[in-house]
Amino acid sequence: MFRTDRSVNHPAVASAGAEARASGASALGDLPEWNLADLYPAMDSSELAGDLGAASERAQAFETEWKGKLAQAASERRLGEAIEGYEALDELMGRIASYAGLLYAGDTSDVARAKFYGDVQQKLTDASAHLLFFALEINRIDDAAMEEAFAADARLAHYRPWVDDLRKERPYQLEDRVEQLFHEKTLTGRAAWNRLFDETMTALRFALPDGEKGLEETLNILQDPDPDKRKTAAEALAKTFAANLRLFALITNTLAKDKEISDRWRGFGDVADSRHLANRVEPEVVNALVEAVRDAFPRLSHRYYALKARWLGMEQLNHWDRNAPLPETPQALIGWNEARAIVLSAYGGVAPRKGGVAPRLFARRRGGAPARARQAPGAFAHPTVPSAHPYVLLNYLGKPRDVMTLAHELGHGVHQVLAGAQGALMSATPLTLAETASVFGEMLTFRSLLDKTTDRRERKAMLAQKAEDMINTVVRQIAFYLFERKVHEERRDGELTAERLGEIWLDVQRDSLGPAIRFGPGYETFWTYIPHFIHSPFYVYAYAFGDCLVNALYAVYQHAEPGFQDRYFAMLAAGGTKHHSELLAPFGLDASDPGFWAGGLKVIEEIIDELEAMEG
Repeated sequence: MFRTDRSVNHPAVASAGAEARASGASALGDLPEWNLADLYPAMDSSELAGDLGAASERAQAFETEWKGKLAQAASERRLGEAIEGYEALDELMGRIASYAGLLYAGDTSDVARAKFYGDVQQKLTDASAHLLFFALEINRIDDAAMEEAFAADARLAHYRPWVDDLRKERPYQLEDRVEQLFHEKTLTGRAAWNRLFDETMTALRFALPDGEKGLEETLNILQDPDPDKRKTAAEALAKTFAANLRLFALITNTLAKDKEISDRWRGFGDVADSRHLANRVEPEVVNALVEAVRDAFPRLSHRYYALKARWLGMEQLNHWDRNAPLPETPQALIGWNEARAIVLSAYGGVAPRKGGVAPRLFARRRGGAPARARQAPGAFAHPTVPSAHPYVLLNYLGKPRDVMTLAHELGHGVHQVLAGAQGALMSATPLTLAETASVFGEMLTFRSLLDKTTDRRERKAMLAQKAEDMINTVVRQIAFYLFERKVHEERRDGELTAERLGEIWLDVQRDSLGPAIRFGPGYETFWTYIPHFIHSPFYVYAYAFGDCLVNALYAVYQHAEPGFQDRYFAMLAAGGTKHHSELLAPFGLDASDPGFWAGGLKVIEEIIDELEAMEG
C-alpha cells in the first residue's frame, strides 16, 4: 500500500475521538466515505472469488508458457508479448491486493477483515510465486541480445524503462530457488511483523482525564492550546509506550536483522543501499541532501524553536510544546466543503487540467475523510491500479493542518491519475519524486491562503505553522533517517535494548531540534510509534527530498517561465519511466548540485527570517 502517513510529519493530523465527534462533527459538514465497490462489491462477492481463482490459474499458465523460454522469446521478437501478459497479471493481482488492503485499513480491529486481509495475502503470495522466474530470467539475457531485441520488437521497446530499471538489480539477484524462498517466507516474516505492529498500534489506549483514547486522538492533543492538556497527553503516550516497549524493541530488532540478512545475501554494502536502488537515486545525492540539512539545523529548527519559546514566554519548550499553537492561531473549525473549495481553487490556479483531475477523486467517493477510532491512523493515498483510480484516506478534524493534509494527499491522487497512463508496470514513481505533486499541492494551497490574509497576527500564525510543517518534513525526516542508520548499523553487531534505542533517539532529537527544546522523561520512547521505521526502512528521506525539490520547483513556477505547466504535467505523467535527472532537467534543476539543496532550504530560512522580522 502506498502510504504517506502524515502522522509522521504532523503528529496531530489525527482521528477525532468521541468528544470531538460530538462537538465538531456537525461543524465539519457531510464528510465523504469510501466506495470500494469500484474494485469489488464485497469481500465475499463472486467477482472477487472469481478473480482470485483466475489470478492463480493465469499465473500457473504464464509460468508454463514462458519459463525457460525468455531468451528465445527475445530473439523471436516475442518478449514484448510476454511482458504484456505479465503486466496484465500484475494489474489483476494489484486490484485484489488494493481492495483487501483498503478494506482492512478502514477497520484494522475487525477480526473478519483482518482474516480476509491475511488470507488474500497468502493467496496472492502463492500465485505470484509462479511469476518469480520472470524478472530473474530477463536479467540473465545478455546485454547485446537485449539491445537487438529492443531494436527489433516495438512492443518490447515500449517497456524499456521498466526493463532497464529491472536490470539495475542484476548485481543483487540470487539463484532462483533462494529468491523463491525469500518470497514465500515474507508472509511469515516481514509481513507478519508489520501486521503485528499495525494491530498493536491500533489497539493501544492512552489513559486521559476524560477517558481512554487511541493513538491519533492522543497525539492530536499535543496541538491543544492548553499546556496542561498537552503535558497530560505526552505523559499518557509515554506511559503506554513504555508498557509495550519490549514488544516494539523486539519488532524493531527482528525487522532490522531480517533486512541485514537480505542485504548480506544480495551483496548490499550500506544499510540504505537497497532503498537507494529502489528509489533509483544515487547514494551520493542522498548524502548531499542529508549533509545539507544537517548543516542547516542551527539555521532552521534551532533558530525557529528558540523563537517559538520566546513567543510562548518560555526559556525552553517542553517536548510536548513543540507543536503547540501560537495564541494567534485561528481555532475555528474549517468545514469539509470549505476545505475542499480552498484546495481545489488553489489547484485550479496552476492549470485547469490539474484542477479538473482533483474533483474526480471525490466524484464517486474516492476519498474517505471521517475520523474513526478503528481505521488506519494518519492519511494516505493509495494508487490501486491504473484501470481503477486512487483512494485517499484522511482523518479530517477541521484544523488548518488538516486542510494542508487534504492538499497533500490530493496531490498524490492527481499524480497517480496522470501517471496511470504508463500502465501497471511503469506508473509507480520512485519515492524521491513521489512527494512532488503532494508537496507542490500543499505549497499552492498555503500561498493561496497567505495571499488572501491581511491581518498581521494571522499572517504570523500561518507562517509559523508553515515553518513548523517544513521543519517536520525536512529536519525531522532527516533526523528519522539518521536514527534508522544508527539502529541498523548497530544491529549488525547484536540486538539493541529498548534503552539503547531510546538513547539513539534522544541523541538524534537533541542534535536536530536544538537546545530550545527540553526532552523530559518518557520522550525516549517516542520512536516506537513511527510506522515508516517498520513498513519502509529509510523511506523518510523521500519527504525531505520532495520538500526541497518542490521549493526549488516552486521558485521556477513563481518566475512564470513559459511552458512551466506543460513541463510540470509531463513530469507527473512520466511515472516511473524517467530518472530524476531527466525529469528535473527541463526546469534547469540538478539534484546532484549542492546548490540545489541549499536553494530548497533557503525557502525555509526566508520564512523564519520574516517571522524574526515580525518580532520588532
